[in-house]
Amino acid sequence: MTTLRPLGSTGLSIAPLVLGGNVFGWTIDRETSFAVLDAFVAGGGTMIDTADVYSVFAPGNKGGESETLIGEWIAARGRRDDVQIATKVGIAMPDGEGLSAAWIARSIDDSLRRLRTDHIDLYYAHKDDEATPLDETLAAFDRLVKGGKVRAIAASNYSAARLSEALDISAANGLASYGALQPGFNLVDRHGFDASLQQLCIDRGLGVVPYFALASGFLTGKYRRDADIQGARKGIVERYASPAAYDLLDVMDAVSQETGLTLAQIALAWLAAQPGITAPIASATSVAQTEELIAGASASLNADQLDRLTHASEAVTRAKG
Repeated sequence: MTTLRPLGSTGLSIAPLVLGGNVFGWTIDRETSFAVLDAFVAGGGTMIDTADVYSVFAPGNKGGESETLIGEWIAARGRRDDVQIATKVGIAMPDGEGLSAAWIARSIDDSLRRLRTDHIDLYYAHKDDEATPLDETLAAFDRLVKGGKVRAIAASNYSAARLSEALDISAANGLASYGALQPGFNLVDRHGFDASLQQLCIDRGLGVVPYFALASGFLTGKYRRDADIQGARKGIVERYASPAAYDLLDVMDAVSQETGLTLAQIALAWLAAQPGITAPIASATSVAQTEELIAGASASLNADQLDRLTHASEAVTRAKG
């Protein structure tokens, strides 16, 4: 995983896989988190993706756990110059939320403190905040870029219309502009990156780094028809399960037999082949999983295999209505 890809207009170049940090301090502990991070960097990984809100949703947590563990790893290993850190602001924390100028100014300092760094490489608006004017949000991000606290900004969970409006405001006012998009997008759930959003990113030169690349483990094949889905991701995984989704897994099984790739590697290879995609984000809960994902980051599928997977994926979308 040595070939770097330009990430849209951010000025950053990244490896073919971004490591998702949502599991740190949630489903894996400090020791395992450090081992996963070590393996990712050893395998040529460059960008670690996290958020201030990870993992406020876990019992006993208050948010910032993932950033804190990443910061401790950076300090312990001395690897800040070897990795790019992407984090986010906007989703509700115990003491605030949204994309107001005041909340962004406060949140960036909290994230920098937890991450033990003086700058964020890529700072995301985690979700659109329609209660705050776009020009206020973009002016706040612009101040962070000019002040050196942030290298580049990006958007997550935006509609095509709102993203286009934000890009136009930045261009008209000379403000820092979103250079990348992080949508929810994978073989079994395509609604977060529809055709209009995909075309907008291509036309405006935005990099795209989809999250939930493995659909919370569903696309690894660990959950099958009539299986008893348990664990911390039970509620998330159950939203993907359907007859059409299990048919998709059957197609993935066939492609696995043809290629020798695991289902996780096939899911990543399909994403990487989609127009406009820079690199998928995937989380790992062990060194073995990390190495599997790294090995599959540059895997390729032939046209027939891609077509069969796309057809099965589209069938899931049609079944959902």
